[in-house]
Amino acid sequence: MTEKKIKFSAKVSSANPSAIKSVLERMVGGNGSIKPIEDGFEVNAEFKGESAKELNRMLLSELRRAEKKTRLRSEWTVEGTTEKYFDYVLKQTKKVN
Repeated sequence: MTEKKIKFSAKVSSANPSAIKSVLERMVGGNGSIKPIEDGFEVNAEFKGESAKELNRMLLSELRRAEKKTRLRSEWTVEGTTEKYFDYVLKQTKKVN
């Protein structure tokens, strides 16, 4: 498979937001923005990867290494399709016009 540009939008909440902040900053780098919210962060970024599913799994695994009680509600858009995830589970797939 080839790497694709995948747009990412998420709300990341955690029992300890300060523990996951450095992980988010490292993973997002200069490819997006991280905005603090009440119990975590709102993140918008662009990643390169083979699939949204793999990127979502990788990101949540890294976040949970830093803080076990971390939740990820994310949307990944690639080639006109948006996939919505809650933690590791795909909840919805829709075509974008």
